[in-house]
Amino acid sequence: MTAFWAWFVAAGTVIFVIYCIWLITWSAKQGPTNKEDADLVGHKWDGDLEELNNPAPKWWLYLYFGTIVWALGYLVFYPGIGIFEGTLGWSKYGQYEEEMQAAADRYEPIYARFAEMDFDVLAQDPDAQQLGKSLFASYCTTCHGSDARGAAGYPNLTDNDWIWGDTEAAITTTIRQGRNSIMPSLAAALGGDAGVDNMVNYVRSLSGLVEADNAAMTAQPMFVALCSACHMPDGTGNQVLGGLNLTDDTWLYGSSEDAVRSTIVNGRNGVMPAHGDLLGDKKTKILAAYISSLSAAQ
Repeated sequence: MTAFWAWFVAAGTVIFVIYCIWLITWSAKQGPTNKEDADLVGHKWDGDLEELNNPAPKWWLYLYFGTIVWALGYLVFYPGIGIFEGTLGWSKYGQYEEEMQAAADRYEPIYARFAEMDFDVLAQDPDAQQLGKSLFASYCTTCHGSDARGAAGYPNLTDNDWIWGDTEAAITTTIRQGRNSIMPSLAAALGGDAGVDNMVNYVRSLSGLVEADNAAMTAQPMFVALCSACHMPDGTGNQVLGGLNLTDDTWLYGSSEDAVRSTIVNGRNGVMPAHGDLLGDKKTKILAAYISSLSAAQ
């Protein structure tokens, strides 16, 4: 906050508190001006219904003054007027650091104990799995769902189909560094709608969804030339590059004709954000073991 805005906030806060004190004091002193109609304010409804000038109860006024006293005390002890940090020295950043340190002191030994275990043993330990499930719920469910089954564009983590591999190194690398899977648009390279239609049918035939006709088979050389680096010549995928296996029944973006055509024409850009700085090595290993166990149970 700049000096101008600091003073602006400070002045506005002080002026508003003074105004509240004046307003309540002034209101408390207001009373009837006509002794003959001392209890009436002069408002009438339906000819005989009149409003009485009853003052507010004392406890009500005292409550207002109490809130003002509380506000002044707050401004003394806590930062509330911009230029003054408060006598207690409190800040939201300091409180956050204290809470994070307290959590680290409490849970770090637990994470350290589990992180020392072998990965395969960790993936079968009930207590470690409960901890991994908690981490998954906090960091992964937004994309992969609470049941880890994913959605269109977000991998299902409970099956045995792995884009980048199911080893400890592959899973932890995915969590720690993130992934970026890019499928370029191939419409122009395929020569237009007819070439795209042939490629759609050929790709869908690899998993047995359709029977490849002669027109579809003309796309095979183009598939080898344009797609084999990521998906391999036989379509089984390349986990080093995150190339999907096109020969099974698992489809990340859908297996319908429209979905496959959209992928070929428009391309895809799948992003898994890096969590290494957020989780650290110990939590990453525990979470990776939990994710590994999800597919092992199938």
